Amino acid sequence: MTALKTTPFHQAHQDAGAKLVDFAGWELPIHYGSQIAEHEAVRTDAGMFDVSHMLVTDVAGANAKAFFRKLIANDVAKLAFVGKALYSALLNDNGGVIDDLIVYRTNEAETQYRIVSNGATREKDTAQFHKVGQEFGVAFNPRYDLGMLAVQGPKAIEKLLTVKPEWADVVHNLKPFQGADLGNDWFVARTGYTGEDGVEVILPGTEAVAFFKALQQAGVQPCGLGARDTLRMEAGMNLYGNDMDDDTSPLEAGMGWTVDLKDENRDFVGKAALLALKEKGVAVKQVGLLLDKGGILRAHMEVLTDKGKGETTSGVFSPSLKQSIAIARVPKDFDGDTAKVLMRGKEVDVRVLKLPFVRNGQKQSSKPCNKPAYSPAVSARATPCAWKPV
Repeated sequence: MTALKTTPFHQAHQDAGAKLVDFAGWELPIHYGSQIAEHEAVRTDAGMFDVSHMLVTDVAGANAKAFFRKLIANDVAKLAFVGKALYSALLNDNGGVIDDLIVYRTNEAETQYRIVSNGATREKDTAQFHKVGQEFGVAFNPRYDLGMLAVQGPKAIEKLLTVKPEWADVVHNLKPFQGADLGNDWFVARTGYTGEDGVEVILPGTEAVAFFKALQQAGVQPCGLGARDTLRMEAGMNLYGNDMDDDTSPLEAGMGWTVDLKDENRDFVGKAALLALKEKGVAVKQVGLLLDKGGILRAHMEVLTDKGKGETTSGVFSPSLKQSIAIARVPKDFDGDTAKVLMRGKEVDVRVLKLPFVRNGQKQSSKPCNKPAYSPAVSARATPCAWKPV
């Protein structure tokens, strides 16, 4: 049996009483005693997550910009200044999602960039980087020496700055989807995966435990994978391997807004397949489901609508809503407010909502507007939608 990989924060997790589990070959905390308490801390105060299993790759070369314009479906030409971040799908030739990732521009000359990609897909991501990169002569530097900590919640920045007061000017000037190099391998970005304000901090692995413990002392709650999943679900954010994968088009997974087709002269991996799918017509769309009564929605449950069948891709009990929620793919022409889900052989009524369920601590009241209006103000990976909070 292969030994589980550990992150630079491993000792801090043990000292904090974490229950550690196998997550894609990494030993990571599922919780530190109460998943619900950790979830609530992020919605109302401040929590932190070890996300060091995600891979940071620095890319350099005279043709780096051209490389990224070929590699990903979104367009790095949008990165108008150093530190600006871009969320995108990394596609295969068939237009399926290899991974979702974030790219930062890291120098004025547009010859240096930083990729943050998922831990569970690091081997196939890296293989794709090298495959596409061959013709562009770019150099890849995977930063295995770094750790990464997400500090999230309405009081996250306030508490972070009690530990790092010297960061105040930089952090306060960061708008969502922006990062800043703080020197000595410290990097902070206004991004996250919770639907709350906050930052993700990349730092030397050797300084990880001390940083974690200082934040604990400042009142930041350590949070595990359990709370990370319920928070991202409430915020309507995809999880790779559940809500999209190698066989799913971004157009089928609520990620159409991350595909940039404006420049007709730009070719990128998977573009031909996406254009063919658009021409043919996308058969499904992504929605949220809310279960009014008892039971828990899970992935791979059959959804019954008046336009045909669909399927849940993720499902949890929502601590904020006190009800079960799911992300699902349903027939494209279905626009009803209700549907049924097959649970243990029985048809159960669910409400159909546009995502997200919860954003910045506010709960969605009913099916919101039909016109997506993406604002990156809350997270790098947020599903676009304008809606009325309760």
